[in-house]
Amino acid sequence: MANLGLLIIRLVIGLTFVGHGAQKLFGWFGGTGPSKTGEWLESIGIRPGGTIWAILAGSFEFVGGLLFSAGVFTPIGAGLITIIMIDAILSVHGRNGYWITNNGFEYNLVLIAVVIGVALIGPGEYVLFYHL
Repeated sequence: MANLGLLIIRLVIGLTFVGHGAQKLFGWFGGTGPSKTGEWLESIGIRPGGTIWAILAGSFEFVGGLLFSAGVFTPIGAGLITIIMIDAILSVHGRNGYWITNNGFEYNLVLIAVVIGVALIGPGEYVLFYHL
């Protein structure tokens, strides 16, 4: 049952990050794509090169989510997701306190705990390529 639990966690968290990355990189799933995401990043003070940062963030989310959900190089996927969540805390949510009801960093921290926890435990038996 533990392996099934790890699979569920990896798929939900990992594929959610794939979707967030696709929003930034390709404008899929209601996303704004790199240029509009870059404009938003610049509007919150991430300058210069908001579009470059949008592509970088989207790539970390997309690749990190793929690796994490597939259970392939899980610590690398978890690391990419953790970096993005730390960035979200530092650039957006941290100044609002802990609780998500105030747009705080509660959810970001929960995601960090989950991906690091899975990386430390291991991805379980249900992975795309078991030997990696």
